Amino acid sequence: MPVFWLSEKNLVFPNPELAGPQGVLAIGGDLSPQRLLKAYQMGIFPWFGPGEPIMWWSPDPRFVLFPAELNVSRSMRPYFNQRKFDVTYDQQFESVMRECASQYRPGQGGTWITKGMIRGYTQLHEMGYAHSVEVWQEGELAGGLYGIALGKVFYGESMFMKVSNASKFGFISLVRELEARGFWLIDCQQETPHLASLGARSIPRKKFLGLLERNSSEPTLKGSWAGWSKEDK
Repeated sequence: MPVFWLSEKNLVFPNPELAGPQGVLAIGGDLSPQRLLKAYQMGIFPWFGPGEPIMWWSPDPRFVLFPAELNVSRSMRPYFNQRKFDVTYDQQFESVMRECASQYRPGQGGTWITKGMIRGYTQLHEMGYAHSVEVWQEGELAGGLYGIALGKVFYGESMFMKVSNASKFGFISLVRELEARGFWLIDCQQETPHLASLGARSIPRKKFLGLLERNSSEPTLKGSWAGWSKEDK
């Protein structure tokens, strides 16, 4: 399969089903909010290493979580029963991104969360499309994650933890909140043991793109989620 070169002058993406065996679809373009939104609507996301050109991906299969299939392990239940962490939304978006960027990940020599990525996603946050989850312990940021919400799909991007199980606590809390508000899919992009343990699974790209087509007519819950609480449900 060819790898397409994108122009910075227009927002056109090739058909995501033309991505190569590893999922690479295109190179180039920019990280403007408009291009990022267009990409996610089509099931495409940016991922590239330090010093590399912007690379756009549409892997097959796609790793996703259907909220009803969320698996909360027995070992995690005491964390919720004892309220070991507090969770907020959209209170420290840029801080969460920067913590994700600095999170050590085995086998990776750097981070794909560049200054340009932080700038583009922070703009999306200010526009009401990108959201963060903050996990707190005794007033300190212990973990978190961020992603983009379009229609009834949440596109997860990255997570971090400073305290054991903090990111898992935040992810479980987010999935429960999203399900309560009618979301029916969380895009996890590519498989990890961490997400698999929570109930995520692979589906064919064709099925994933079909779900996005269905999602295109759904209204987006745009704006700040900072007021979310259990009482809102």
